[in-house]
Amino acid sequence: MATRERVGVVGVGRMGANIARRLKDVGYTITAVYDSRPETAQELAKELGAESATTLKRVVELSDVIITVVTDDNAMRAIFATSGDSLLNGAAGRLFINCATITPQVHVDIEKLAEQHGAQSLEACMASSIPQAREGTLYLMAGGREQAFERAKPMLQKMSASLKYIGGSGKAAQVKALVNMVMNINTAGLAEGLGLADALGLDLTMLREVFSETGAGSRVLVTDGEDMQNRAHDCYFSAAHAAKDSGIALELAKQAGLNVPLAQATKGQFDRMVTSGLGELDKSGIAELTFKSRRAREGALA
Repeated sequence: MATRERVGVVGVGRMGANIARRLKDVGYTITAVYDSRPETAQELAKELGAESATTLKRVVELSDVIITVVTDDNAMRAIFATSGDSLLNGAAGRLFINCATITPQVHVDIEKLAEQHGAQSLEACMASSIPQAREGTLYLMAGGREQAFERAKPMLQKMSASLKYIGGSGKAAQVKALVNMVMNINTAGLAEGLGLADALGLDLTMLREVFSETGAGSRVLVTDGEDMQNRAHDCYFSAAHAAKDSGIALELAKQAGLNVPLAQATKGQFDRMVTSGLGELDKSGIAELTFKSRRAREGALA
C-alpha cells in the first residue's frame, strides 16, 4: 500500500537514483526528481512515473519529504540558498533528509536554515554503496533533532539494514568522516601491501588468503582486494570522493588539534589519482599507484 508522504529526490546519480527506486518498490510515491544534469533526471522520472522537475522550488511543491544526495559542500549550500531557486522556497512543513557526505558544519547550518523556514532537516549518512542503496540494505547514521528522526524513521528503515541515531546535527557526519578516514587508510595500506608483494613476485591470490586469516585482514580486503589484483576498478566509491572525504576528516582533526599523519598521507595518494586523471576510478584504483609493474602512476591506465 502506498504511503501518504510524497517523496522528492534531489541528486539522482548512482546513489540517489537507486534510493528512489527502492522507495518506489516499497510503496512510496516518488513525485519529483531533480539533478544538475537534466537528462539524468528525465530518464529516471520516466522510469518511476515522477516529474522531472526543472526547479528546486517545484520539487518542494510536489513533495512532503525531500531526499538530497549531492556531491559536496558547495552543492549542498547551493540547493539551500537563501535567494533565487532553492529548496527553502515554500519549505514549511517539509522534511529534508540529507544523505551526502559533507562537512558536519554544513549540516548544522542547513538545519538552522530549514527551521527558519518552518521545515525539518536530518542528516542520514550512508556507509554503504550502490547495491545496498538499491536493495534497501544501507548502513545509515542519522543526526539531527529527535523529532525529525522519528518522522523519517519509517522511511529510513525501508532504506537500511542498520539504522543508528547518533545525536544532534553534525554528529552523524562526524562519525561518517571517521568511517571513511579509516576505510581510506585501509585501502591505501592494502594497495601498498599488494603492490610490494607483486614486486617481490609473490602469488597475490595466496597472499590475499593469508591476509584474510591474519591481522592483515579487513573489510577493505573483502571489497577491494580482488579488484586491486585484477585491475577491476568499476566505480562504486570513486577516488575523487575518497580524496574529498579524507579532506573532511583532516579538517576535523585540525579543529581538534590532532595530528593524523596516516590520514594526511592517504589523502595525498587519492589527490594524486585525481590529478593524474584517475579520479573517477573506484577507490580500489589506488593500486595503480603502488604496483611497480603497471607503470600507470601518472596518467591513464596502461
